[in-house]
Amino acid sequence: MTYGVVLSLGREAILVTLAAAGPVLILGLVTGMVISIVQAVTQIQEPTLTFIPKIVASGFAILFFGPFILAVLVDFTSRVFTNVGAFIR
Repeated sequence: MTYGVVLSLGREAILVTLAAAGPVLILGLVTGMVISIVQAVTQIQEPTLTFIPKIVASGFAILFFGPFILAVLVDFTSRVFTNVGAFIR
């Protein structure tokens, strides 16, 4: 296995991780920002107020983007297992 193959596999693994976790993280970030703006406008300074909306938004993101995330992970895993022979040489 050459350095190029290892670097390519590592880069692809990082991109797959970003594609799988990205939708959930982005929706959680947007929810946190909206709640922070609402807290700043209403001057409610309760630090625990953001947890429940973030959990709900993350759960919704997992339900909504779950098939996409599963497809990305299954595709990457099948490509890695298919090319195991090329990695060993």
